[in-house]
Formats: sequence, C-alpha cells, structure tokens
Amino acid sequence: MDHSGHGMNMDLPPFTLGRGLELSADPFFLIGSLVALALYGLGVVRLVRRGDKWPVGRTISFVAGMLTILLVMCTKLNDYGMVMFSVHMVQHMIISMLSPILLLMGAPITLALRALPVAARRGHKGPREWLLWILQSRYMKIITHPAFTIPLFIASLYALYFTPIFDTLMGSKAGHIGMMVHFLAVGLVFFWPIMGVDPGPHRPGYIMRMLELFAGMPFHAFFGIALMMASEPMIGTYKNPPASLGIDALADQSAAGGIAWAFSEVPSVLVLLALLFQWYRSEQRQARRTDRAADRDGDKELEAYNAYLASLAARGR
Repeated sequence: MDHSGHGMNMDLPPFTLGRGLELSADPFFLIGSLVALALYGLGVVRLVRRGDKWPVGRTISFVAGMLTILLVMCTKLNDYGMVMFSVHMVQHMIISMLSPILLLMGAPITLALRALPVAARRGHKGPREWLLWILQSRYMKIITHPAFTIPLFIASLYALYFTPIFDTLMGSKAGHIGMMVHFLAVGLVFFWPIMGVDPGPHRPGYIMRMLELFAGMPFHAFFGIALMMASEPMIGTYKNPPASLGIDALADQSAAGGIAWAFSEVPSVLVLLALLFQWYRSEQRQARRTDRAADRDGDKELEAYNAYLASLAARGR
C-alpha cells in the first residue's frame, strides 16, 4: 500500500520556510491549544484577583510551549510533514522535546493546585482534591518512574519508525493526530520528573535527574545516525514523494536523520542549565535556612548566658 500523500493535495510546491509557516489549522490541535491557553489564563487571573503572585516567566514559558505546538500542527508544516520525512522530523522533535520542556517550565500543575477550589464540605472531594488524588495515584507513580519513561522514550523512536506501525498511523488523519499526541505525552512524562518544577510522585535528586536526562539522549543520536547511514528509504510513507516537490527520498531521509541527531542536543543543554540553576538556588535556600537556624541557636545561647550572669548577680546581692 502506498501511504505517500494520504489523500492530500499532491501538488504541494517546493518547501520553503515562509510557505511552511502559512496557516493550515488542524482543528484538534487548534481547539486543544486554545482551551489549554484559556484555562491557564483563567488560573493566573484567579490568583491575581485574590492578591497572589504568579511569576511572569512561567506564563511566558507556557504560552511559548503552546505556540510551538500550534507552529508544527496548525501551519503548512503539518501538510508538508505528511509527504516530507525531514519536515515531519522537525515536527516530531519540537512537539516531543521542545514543547514539553516549555510547558513544564510554565508549572501548569502548580498553578492548578493553587487556583482550583477546594471541597466545600469536609469528607468530599473538590477539583483540587481530585487532582491531588491523581498525582498521588499508583498509576502516576508508574508512568513517571524512569524504569517506564526511559524505555518509552526510546521505543517511541525505534518501535514506531522501524516497524509498520508508522505507515499504518500515517494512513489516516486520526492515526496521525494520535501519533502526534503520543509524541507530546511521551515528552511530558519523560521531562516532568526531570524538570522538577511541578509536584509529582517521582522526584529524584539533581544528580539522578541528570542521569535520567542523558540516559535517553544517546539513543536519539543513534536513531538519527541510522537514518543518515541507510542506503535506501526505510519508511514506506516517504518512499515516493510528490514529483512537484523535486526531492530525493533518500536525501530527504538523510536530512531527517541529521535533524533527529542534532536536535537531541539542544533540549538536553537547556534542561541541564535549568537543573544546574535549580540546584544552585536550592543550595542557596538551604544555606539561608542553616544561617537562620544558627542565628536562632546563637540567640538562645546568649540569652541563657545572660540569664546565668543575672542569677550570679542576684546571689551576690
């Protein structure tokens, strides 16, 4: 079965960045992104109205994350991604690695926990209690544990692209949407415990988070190298690109491999810098707490010594 094109317009002109950024909205991702932005905005407004503060940087990060999703799914990039492996790989890398990092830096779970109303009566569960119950559930402990997230992150590359699953999913619009949602979800559960911004059931120390981060990255690089070194097209969907594009399938596959290989480094560096910054701030807070505790202990010792001198003076009198 020839999956190329998938019933789309096969007369796409040669790809350029400007043409790729033209609007071509996918309704599922457009509506989902707008709803997510609206809910986040409502949460921020709720906090501000009751006099609480919410960091502007977190809002900017979340909005930027949603914009990256809209960029790859609601522009012509999505149309070209159906017939060009290289463009599809740009979509995959952004929605599975860059978008999750930006969204998680926006701390949406923390915002929800602060903005959602609590139960009106004791013994009942309100929206906030239900969210806490989900976060503390056994299911969440499993899907955020590195023994699950790292193999899932790796399998999303090898088991998907090097088996007939990819061609099957690309054969329908629903399958393609489901695959992109999967990429986003995998990125979120992989980076969630590593970023450590939002509360979660799995929160390792900083060194362990760095190890988790770099555990999956070499497999990303090997995947890209495998595509670059292949002597023939490996993905049925992209074996016969439209003649109007004027591209060679093998050269396009090599470009896709190069994108996968190179892109894995950028998010890794961003997350590593964020972790080092968090670690530094954590050490600073711990140092301040230690200093305050030492000051309190010193004050108590001084008070005790003064009381002792006062008792001696009283005895002398």
